[in-house]
Amino acid sequence: MSENPLFLTVFWVALSPACAPAEAPAVPTVSLRLAGAPADATVTVDDEPIGTLDFVAAHGVALPPGTHRVTVRARGYFPWDREVQARPGSPPIRLTAALEPVPD
Repeated sequence: MSENPLFLTVFWVALSPACAPAEAPAVPTVSLRLAGAPADATVTVDDEPIGTLDFVAAHGVALPPGTHRVTVRARGYFPWDREVQARPGSPPIRLTAALEPVPD
């Protein structure tokens, strides 16, 4: 019976979904939209470098649910920090980083 090609095909098809690798469930995210200047300022989220301010402004950042610290730094400016709450289903979080120059 195990030599029957139809049996082997049906057996294989029946087991295939059970043998497939598990996929991680999709995690809902909230879009962070950031604007400001100077364009070459560095953006970090939760102490992880994301890119320059102009890159983040153009592409946004997908935040998982929870509390996050957004920091923008540039040479010659005081750092800019904000804490944001990403809640599933909420609209995009829109921030403008207004960096203040360090006085001479």
